[in-house]
Amino acid sequence: MIWLALGIVIAGYLIGDGLKNFNNPDSKSILESLDENDDHELIKESDVHHFIGITKEDARHLISEHPSIPHIVINDKVYYQKAKLREWLMKIGD
Repeated sequence: MIWLALGIVIAGYLIGDGLKNFNNPDSKSILESLDENDDHELIKESDVHHFIGITKEDARHLISEHPSIPHIVINDKVYYQKAKLREWLMKIGD
């Protein structure tokens, strides 16, 4: 019963949000707004191989082989900012 009620509430929100922006061509969809949140998302060094599509072994050597790759170190752990990493990959792909 709770799941049904929760589903109705979510459906109502999504329909209402869609109707609110129906005549506004500049409005952003839910997926577009989620993409904006990616700009500040950090990827752990141990997970970056999924994002780039390389092996875990290659991911461990990224910084030593490509010192220009955008990364940050917090408490001796390496993180990659998703948006900057995407831009860097596009740049080296050209």
